[in-house]
Amino acid sequence: MTNQAIDVLGIGNAIVDVISQADDAFLQARSLTKGTMALIDAARAEELYALMGPGIEMSGGSAANTMAGLASLGGQGAFIGKVRNDQLGGIFRHDIRANGLTFDTPASTEGQPTARCLIFVTPDAQRTMNTFLGASVALGPEDLDAELIERAKITYLEGYLWDAPAAKEAFVQAARIAHKAGRRVALSLSDPFCVERHRESFLDLVEAHIDLLFANEVEICTLYGVHDFDAALQKVRGHCEVAVLTRSARGAVVLSGEEVHVVDAEPVAQVVDTTGAGDLYAAGFLFGYTRGKNLYDCGRIGAIASAEVISHFGARPEVSLAGLVEYRLGHT
Repeated sequence: MTNQAIDVLGIGNAIVDVISQADDAFLQARSLTKGTMALIDAARAEELYALMGPGIEMSGGSAANTMAGLASLGGQGAFIGKVRNDQLGGIFRHDIRANGLTFDTPASTEGQPTARCLIFVTPDAQRTMNTFLGASVALGPEDLDAELIERAKITYLEGYLWDAPAAKEAFVQAARIAHKAGRRVALSLSDPFCVERHRESFLDLVEAHIDLLFANEVEICTLYGVHDFDAALQKVRGHCEVAVLTRSARGAVVLSGEEVHVVDAEPVAQVVDTTGAGDLYAAGFLFGYTRGKNLYDCGRIGAIASAEVISHFGARPEVSLAGLVEYRLGHT
């Protein structure tokens, strides 16, 4: 293993996405809540998969998408996540390594199959996700690579994984390793339902272990039990070093102490699929942050990366984000 520095190490669910188009009537008939993520079991996964129209299969998972975006920007990234030694596990490993990312977590040889997320995209570009977590929930402290964490400028934790008790232990241990090495720790809240399930423990995690927090408007309001974005903004101030709060078409607000930046969303000709918007915003922000950019410019890079991914189907960039950022920042 080389001692080369890593910009960001992502820890999260190793998932293969299956994306298909659907209408509101389809969602209603299957009791699916539009725009949210629901955890499902193997039987429900088989049922919904059988009902899906033609789909696109590609490696996914929130933190893994962020790492793919980071790589497209020219950053050095790595990923820790659990797959099974099956076909989908092989697809995931191949895809993430093909992006130039380090991924050496051993595959499980028994137990649940590799995780998959069935994503229904409606004409308004909202995505409704149904996730069978499978092997990914087996991730625990024993899967951490301490040397990898020590080499990473930032260890980025995926909130979706907080459902599993062993993963909670892994997150806290990873944060301690990172901080002992003088590194930073970031967390994405991932989903309002996930935050609602674990609100108190998320608050404890943010207060004790997190330097950079990523959340959308609904997630941050859920975390602090308020209905007003400005109230949530005031509550998060001072609880972590940097808070990055995204607001879809209204852009984002970036807080750090008394410093506040309002960053506009980048223009998009047509919003096709919002899958991965938050993941890619985090990728752009973290890339800028590890390059020593000011917080506003970090937000701009995040907005540019996010705009690219919502302009097409799928949660990973289709063009070089490095070239796109260079062009956009050079023409503003």
